[in-house]
Amino acid sequence: MNLIARLQKQGDNLRAVDVALADTLRRLEPGTDERVLAGAALASLAVSAGHAAFDPARPQGLVGDIEDFPVPADWAAAWRASPWVGEPESQEVAATSTPLVFENGLLYLRRYREYERRLAQGLLRIAAQAARAADEPTPLFAALFPDPDDGGQARAAALALARSLVLITGGPGTGKTTTIARLLFLSIAQARQDGKASPRIALAAPTGRAADRMAESLRAASVRLSATPGVDGALCDALPLDARTLHRLLGPIPNQPQFRYRADNPLPYDLIVVDEASMVDLPLMCKLVEAVPDGARLILLGDRDQLPSVEAGDVLAAIVDAADENESGRGLSGHRVQLRRGYRQSDALDLASLAEAMREGDGDRSLALLRGDLRGVRYHEGMLDPLATASREALLAPWRALAQARDPASALALAARSRLLTALREGPQGAAMLNARIEEALAGPHRDPYFHGRLLLIAENSYRHGLFNGDIGVCLDDGGGPVVWFAGGAEGVRGFHPAALPAHSGGFAMTVHKAQGSEFDAVWLQLPAADTRVASRELLYTAITRARSELHVCASEPVLRAALSRHAVRVSGLATRLRDPSSPG
Repeated sequence: MNLIARLQKQGDNLRAVDVALADTLRRLEPGTDERVLAGAALASLAVSAGHAAFDPARPQGLVGDIEDFPVPADWAAAWRASPWVGEPESQEVAATSTPLVFENGLLYLRRYREYERRLAQGLLRIAAQAARAADEPTPLFAALFPDPDDGGQARAAALALARSLVLITGGPGTGKTTTIARLLFLSIAQARQDGKASPRIALAAPTGRAADRMAESLRAASVRLSATPGVDGALCDALPLDARTLHRLLGPIPNQPQFRYRADNPLPYDLIVVDEASMVDLPLMCKLVEAVPDGARLILLGDRDQLPSVEAGDVLAAIVDAADENESGRGLSGHRVQLRRGYRQSDALDLASLAEAMREGDGDRSLALLRGDLRGVRYHEGMLDPLATASREALLAPWRALAQARDPASALALAARSRLLTALREGPQGAAMLNARIEEALAGPHRDPYFHGRLLLIAENSYRHGLFNGDIGVCLDDGGGPVVWFAGGAEGVRGFHPAALPAHSGGFAMTVHKAQGSEFDAVWLQLPAADTRVASRELLYTAITRARSELHVCASEPVLRAALSRHAVRVSGLATRLRDPSSPG
């Protein structure tokens, strides 16, 4: 039995499109080594699983345990001998005649190797430019950053004033948005002082909801800033208070993979700030970086401990690994600041210690904290179905209140009160099934598809509607038929007929991935009954940090421990390219 057949039989991993790629190479060159064909299929599968490439030294994370799997040296020998596999130098463009690239021990689909190479090249290009010489702190800087123990905020702002590329990382509530608001104010004030025009500033995030949250946070920070002694309130009016999705920033072209803004038509901005950078995948980050003009500054904000992007790559983690906080003169060294002091500690929710334990994968400490008396945290140990236990009404209560809502703005505020998060999309504990059961509990088995109070989750970007993947809407019916309301627009809310909406699903339960960039007053986290590879410490950390006031964790001890022992690791060569641009990969 050939290798591809064994992969299909033992692991049931390969998709039809992966096998089709191998079959195409076999038809074009019937004598192609089986390890080359299987490598092509696995490189294709790897991208679908979020990796940039296939690593023959770590196949278990992709296909599990397969009997008699070739060792890395055997893979490498076959790939190097094949005309289908290129092995260019680190800075070279891979030949279009080779659909696969073998580099630094990894097998890439050519397109994704090129995304990685171009992204590294673009980041290093931006980092090599000095935005301006670092000045001594001004009285205004001292007024904005008066606390010497601010957890790195002043240092982040100073670095962003002096460098063209800066990465500001930190967990929830460490002040990333506050730091950016003050930095933008400083940039505008310095330009005015020097007799120059205010810098052209763009604010962006990967999803519509993340962009909205970024804008909301900056508006609140602007209000606080205007009340700061020594700050000219009039300058606050020049602060940008709107954010866009990265796709909208780059300008999509209908029916084309390219954007309007790219290397030969760069973005018309002097300063670009991207929030929730952990959610940005490899192709999109590559296209963004290439569109940053020479002389402009790029600031990336994010939390590397959150889940990586749904699509290929873990770009933020790779940049963090390469951009240490110490100066070494190589690559991106000295271009990152980690914010270390938490400011957003709710009176109702004591989450910091649990988030730290889960981030570190400490099962004993996490369980001890869950079983303890953390304020606002409840551990429903062993609970596999919160809809079939005494907790049912506590879970449903915030959504039952939507049945009485008539005002769209009030209904959307109620909609943000609670969410059930899960690791899975399908199955008994997947988001689809949980939504169906919640909707039946709220409106009965013969409910209208768009019953009053139903929450909807947008599943694709629609620039025509101004709706984006992850946006939440609420259905209201005042007697004239259902209207689905979303936040935004001149009136603060926008209404759509259900038939006009892009692809959508129920929004009461959602996967943790879909919840990234959002926050809810109460979060219920439902883990699967049995361990699954998608459950990791990053998933747990991301899920619990969506909660503002109340957290419920429904899981057995074995599943919780297994998830905490697992990293959401992505195969990539980006960090190596960034650490040492002259390396072979």
